[in-house]
Amino acid sequence: MSTDPVEDESQFYCKAKTYWKDVPPTVDGMLGGYGHISSIDINGSKKFLQRFLRDGPNKTGTSCALDCGAGIGRITKRLLLPIFKNVDMVDVTDKFLSKAKSYLGEDAKRIGDYYCCGLQEFVPEPNRYDVIWIQWVIGHLTDSHLVDFLKRCKAGLRPNGLIVIKDNMTQEGTIMDEVDSSVCRDMDLVRCLIRQAGLAVLAQERQENFPEEIYHVYSIAMR
Repeated sequence: MSTDPVEDESQFYCKAKTYWKDVPPTVDGMLGGYGHISSIDINGSKKFLQRFLRDGPNKTGTSCALDCGAGIGRITKRLLLPIFKNVDMVDVTDKFLSKAKSYLGEDAKRIGDYYCCGLQEFVPEPNRYDVIWIQWVIGHLTDSHLVDFLKRCKAGLRPNGLIVIKDNMTQEGTIMDEVDSSVCRDMDLVRCLIRQAGLAVLAQERQENFPEEIYHVYSIAMR
């Protein structure tokens, strides 16, 4: 059962694209004025990801990662490039990807591809990625597009690869944000959509030490 509040799909995507066009290509812009939480966020993500990179029979590899909704590359720079040999970036806003080249500095040479594309249309290259990181962007996909995107991500994984969603969750139900044209879902719905995509959740964890006034943020690892 879908409780998708999106009535006009094309307008939903068009409004979001217009919103991000006006956002400055800075860390503060990427985080909606909450630039100061960036380090807390990255440290939490690092800890969450490390458990899958430790030695063991199902250890996740570190050759290539994909940053979805990458913006200027905040996560690419501070979380993914220190761990993975190469990173690809996908974002709907071309000025963010252009800015990434200078923001990433010397490390920009380890970026494989910059894809300027909405995730509803993006097809990851099959069997390419050890980790596909999807942070603060699933709200820009309708329910059915999110399921389809996750299916394509699954095909993009290498053996023992992981998909990680890190995002805001409501306490209950789905809330529409008219400002940036996005939705925020509750955990039950997100897990239901993950199941529909044929994926199994391996771990989930709430991000600690974020400001009280913002939504709870959870990381979910799946394959």
